[in-house]
Amino acid sequence: MKANRNNLAEGIICAPCMIRDALPSTGAQALGSAPVGFKGRIRAVRVDVDHHGLPAAEIERRLIELGFVEGAAVEILHQGLFGRDPIAVRVNEATIALRRREADAILVEAADA
Repeated sequence: MKANRNNLAEGIICAPCMIRDALPSTGAQALGSAPVGFKGRIRAVRVDVDHHGLPAAEIERRLIELGFVEGAAVEILHQGLFGRDPIAVRVNEATIALRRREADAILVEAADA
């Protein structure tokens, strides 16, 4: 069965649709657009387009395997000198370098101050 918004009552959820619809009200933003020093929690991982020959599902799988999962604590530690790329991100206890275009697929919410 194909997932879409019409069969939510059956317990099947179209995550990208739900995330896109929920963005304005939740205050979530893309990790790739956050400044150095940002601290927060991951709300979702969603990849909309293919990146350099890799399918969107493969990029999403790789991000999840690196620890970018819902609820994980994130902090942007550093950014590259030229073009602000790549960025160093702490995810729970691991530090990972990401391109901003991959970080754009990670939706985060700022931690309470």
